[in-house]
Amino acid sequence: MTAKPRARLLVKTPGKHVDPRWALLREVVAGHAARPGGLLPALHNVQDRLGFVPPELISEIALEFNLSRAEVHGVITFYPHFRSAPAGRHTLEVCRAESCQALGAERLAEHARSRLGCDFHATTGDGAFSLEPVYCLGLCAQSPAVMLDGQPHARVTPDKLDRLLDVARELEPYNAEDVQ
Repeated sequence: MTAKPRARLLVKTPGKHVDPRWALLREVVAGHAARPGGLLPALHNVQDRLGFVPPELISEIALEFNLSRAEVHGVITFYPHFRSAPAGRHTLEVCRAESCQALGAERLAEHARSRLGCDFHATTGDGAFSLEPVYCLGLCAQSPAVMLDGQPHARVTPDKLDRLLDVARELEPYNAEDVQ
């Protein structure tokens, strides 16, 4: 006798509030749970839609993929791209590749950590900025480089970084052409 794969729909427990994110989870799971290797695309989809992978949904994700919570948590924590908390309103990525390192990126990274008051893979206390390392922005000839809200900036000095952060904090939404 062979075991049948578990097919389970997320259901409402009587008398309990249902998290509205479960509808999204159902949609994501429907497209990926039956596929080999479907967990990574599903997690990317959840994060793309919600901005992070909520820890309270890990148990449901694990059930739908017939995995343990530890396995799903292990995937989420192994890849630094996945977040378990919402990102800041702005994301600053500091290049950590060799070319940028050779031209002052470590000093720039230390300045960013000091200025924002948080380390890499963290968000400022006011929720304004998330600080992330990135390993090559393709601006090696113009190092050191950062990316702020998806916009690359080259030959960044601590002073230029301060101006970028000030403009980003003042403007909603951020416009890269306002800082040169």
